[in-house]
Amino acid sequence: MSYFFVCNWKNPEELQSLLDLELRTSGESSDKLLEYCHDVIKYSVKTGHPRFSNQLFSGLDVHALAGRMITEALNTSMATYEIAPVFVLMEEVLLKKLRELIGWQTGDGIFCPGGSISNICAMNLARYRLYPDCKQKGLWTLPKLAAFTSLECHYSIQKAAAFLGIGTDNVVLVQADDGGKMIPEELERKICEAKSQGRAPFLVSATSGTTVFGAFDPLDEIASICKKHGLWLHVDATWGGSALLSRQHRSLLNGIERADSVSWNAHKMLATGLQCSAFLLKDKSDLLKQCHCAKASYLFQIDKFYDISYDTGDKSIQCGRKVDCLKLWLMWKANGTEGLEKRVDRAFSLTKYLVENIKKRKGFQLVLEPEFVNVCFWFIPPSLRGKEKCDSYWEELRKVAPIIKERMVKKGSVMVGYQPHGKKVNFFRQIVVNPSGTEDDMNFFLDEIERLGCDL
Repeated sequence: MSYFFVCNWKNPEELQSLLDLELRTSGESSDKLLEYCHDVIKYSVKTGHPRFSNQLFSGLDVHALAGRMITEALNTSMATYEIAPVFVLMEEVLLKKLRELIGWQTGDGIFCPGGSISNICAMNLARYRLYPDCKQKGLWTLPKLAAFTSLECHYSIQKAAAFLGIGTDNVVLVQADDGGKMIPEELERKICEAKSQGRAPFLVSATSGTTVFGAFDPLDEIASICKKHGLWLHVDATWGGSALLSRQHRSLLNGIERADSVSWNAHKMLATGLQCSAFLLKDKSDLLKQCHCAKASYLFQIDKFYDISYDTGDKSIQCGRKVDCLKLWLMWKANGTEGLEKRVDRAFSLTKYLVENIKKRKGFQLVLEPEFVNVCFWFIPPSLRGKEKCDSYWEELRKVAPIIKERMVKKGSVMVGYQPHGKKVNFFRQIVVNPSGTEDDMNFFLDEIERLGCDL
């Protein structure tokens, strides 16, 4: 029966005692190995379950899964055409299709091991475009740089600055409005302020689909500011990029075609499975390769018997690079662009259904009206209803989501995230993205919160 639950929770010490993780000198029997596999599945979280919404990914597309299995069986690297001929061509077809959805007819790109690496690549390219000597001569050649992003940005932007030696103190966080969107006037003020301090602005990273609220920064206004000041505009659309597939909802990303680079994770809203992250560029001057290449002569020989422009490995910061394109390509082939659009639209439709039901139910309160598929809300248990003016109200409400989350996980019925945000105490964040989710699952989710929180 454990396979039908989202998880079969055990504390670390208990799980350690239930699993045989020891590596022995001699090999073990096939029956024993099957038993181990059974235990691995039994005690792992079922992220494909329609009641799993703990992360920004959920669900399992069978065609993508088939692509993942073939990828593992072939076990090749995307470094050169000679060892990955089919996948080099396939990757470029997908990158071209994704660029067209953005609104670019030309450009470049590569699949990266996660959106964080895509964002690091964007920062590296933005710096290299202005200061190409830094690749060879290092940080000594640079002025004091300044990158700009929203207070609601993904933490990978600060990680990128740390990894690249720019420093997290030089990531200027721009105020967001109550809905989580970057305020363009504040961005321009911060840029001018940085210039007056003798700093060198070089990058603005806008967000299309913030992690908590699912907010979309106003890209058109931000792009105009970047053009005025000569700054690279990167759009972190790792979460919200798939809305571009929907004619009904792509307006959330109006202005994205004016960006210099975009990161987009198909493993999130499209459910290709981890990981499937595209880094896309408008540039067609081979900047990506110039910035990242090392020209290893044992791998990228210049006298090969085929067109070496198909050896894309030097565009990447990696050497060995996993094939991440087959699962997306096979899923796209099976569903078509229209089928993927329906998947996106259905997530929005289910989100609307959930929000309408939250508004109807006693004890549920939205944190804000969602514009994407992030539904943030408080559950106010019976003991706190009508006591909003009491001094202890918010402190007591802060404790509710963690307790219900613990009960859910230990029961194995649902897995959902919660967090505080600024001055707002802990609230639930339901991500409505699983392709197999239904209205019944939304009803169960709210019912389960009521069942598990009625005594609080």
